[in-house]
Amino acid sequence: MVGAHLSNEERKGRDHRGGGVELSPAGFIRRVQLGVNHSDWNIALLAFCNIFDISASPADSVPYLSGRGLRVSKMADNRDYAKEQLERWQQQRGSQEADCLTTGAGIPVGDKLNVLTVGPRGPLLVQDVVFTDEMAHFDRERIPERVVHAKGAGAFGFFEVTHDITKFCKAKVFEHIGKRTPMAIRFSTVAGEAGSADTVRDPRGFAMKFYGEDGNWDLVGNNTPIFFIRDAILFPSFIHSQKRNPQTHLKDADMVWDFWSLRPESLHQVSFLFSDRGIPDGHRHMNGYGSHTFKLVNAYGNAVYCKFHAKTDQGIKNLSVKDAERLASEDPDYGLRDLYNAIANGNFPSWTFYIQVMTFEQAETFPFNPFDVTKVWPHKDYPLIPVGKIVLNRNPVNYFAEVEQLAFDPSNMPPGIEPSPDKMLQGRLFSYRDTHGHRLGPNYLQIPVNCPYRTRVANYQRDGLMCISDNQGGAPNYYPNSFTGPEEQPALKESCVFISGDVQRFNSSVEDNVSQVRDFFVKVLSEEERMRLCENIANHLKNTQLFIQERAVKNFTDVHPDYGAGIQAYLDKHNAEGKRKDEVHT
Repeated sequence: MVGAHLSNEERKGRDHRGGGVELSPAGFIRRVQLGVNHSDWNIALLAFCNIFDISASPADSVPYLSGRGLRVSKMADNRDYAKEQLERWQQQRGSQEADCLTTGAGIPVGDKLNVLTVGPRGPLLVQDVVFTDEMAHFDRERIPERVVHAKGAGAFGFFEVTHDITKFCKAKVFEHIGKRTPMAIRFSTVAGEAGSADTVRDPRGFAMKFYGEDGNWDLVGNNTPIFFIRDAILFPSFIHSQKRNPQTHLKDADMVWDFWSLRPESLHQVSFLFSDRGIPDGHRHMNGYGSHTFKLVNAYGNAVYCKFHAKTDQGIKNLSVKDAERLASEDPDYGLRDLYNAIANGNFPSWTFYIQVMTFEQAETFPFNPFDVTKVWPHKDYPLIPVGKIVLNRNPVNYFAEVEQLAFDPSNMPPGIEPSPDKMLQGRLFSYRDTHGHRLGPNYLQIPVNCPYRTRVANYQRDGLMCISDNQGGAPNYYPNSFTGPEEQPALKESCVFISGDVQRFNSSVEDNVSQVRDFFVKVLSEEERMRLCENIANHLKNTQLFIQERAVKNFTDVHPDYGAGIQAYLDKHNAEGKRKDEVHT
């Protein structure tokens, strides 16, 4: 441990160039950083302040060296860890000198501030490779943003098993109690662009990547256990309706509500969205759900259906409409900032992970389609089974490298986890891999944050744009072969399932679209919450044409008369006010 009282001789040292000099403050800091762990930093800081006659409190001061010399930085009241990122990066470097500035090819740069010209007023020279190197890369910096879930925040941590579920699932991530698996989570809004506000009323993406020993498992969920549609063929139209009008390039309430009111299966998710939970207070205070029905298979080949849940340990917190609108103006990155600062402060967010389980026999007699993502499984019949704990304890080192390039794919399921006949899930199994190929390139799984680094990739895929691995060397690139190329593992085949039926396009819109919505409205929400729900819907629906309002209100009335009447009352009030304004204007 660093002592607080050192003699002059003890303060002597050698700088990084090897000359005998008095130990500089920066050199001392660097040695402290190398010689103590994080828990001893406060003690080391006190010793540092004693030696160099600096007054500082370990709780709020951080010493660092800048080009202007040593100083102790005290975080101002209006500063937080996110705002202090650059100073903390500099502090972590300690006494290191600035790196040599180079081109992308590693060639040292002598002058970065002035282009190469013929005379002070002359034209640029083509041979100015410093300029062309910079501009050529700048011109290509942006990659396509995600078509949905463009605005997001990410963090890293681990999943730890707390309860044994090996009787249901053989996946190694659940192998034994106490097992930890590294993971990443990306939180996001759905409809907004990359620069949109975090506090808009919108479902939140809750995508989890488990870096497992038997490959990466991507559980690509939301903060709701349900979704707007149950047939994947509707997904492009649904997203188009939530995006911008193709001519005006404005958000269009007619588009949104025209689609929703024509597809009454959306009632459940729409009701959840316009309830108090429609605007979570950041990313730490919301639950995550796999939403779809999946299949778990144990070591004996026995299978059950399941749903995944991640319940926040921070407690559910939501924003009022007023606070959400204020934050959208004052701090549109509120959710991202809150997550970053919480982790930087050591306040690591966590979630408790659960499953629901349904046998194949129970699925046959279930009162509705158990693979319908617009509905939930009642907890009283299919209780939550605790599995483990999710903890996020590391912020991204670089946002683009570790969050923007982070790619999730629902088809990434290790042995023991399989898809169910859920139509939306089946559609997503293709779509995500396809969109990543467009956005990040065919070798996006070689990007470090997406790489299944805890297992060895061995297959017959080769080449492609931006192949940055050894391309599997001289191994055979065809199968079967006689030269010990990778072999299949019959014991890890998918479980056997029997399916029969007529092949046709079945209309799923005629299924029960109101029973669970009625339970949500009557049994889950309080009277005050029901009033806010009706008001929130009306405040958005009022921007549509009257025939769309009428159709939507009829759908809500089918759920419960009070639901439709409550929305209509707010609409009547708004329409009456609008009529009076028109009369005054006339």
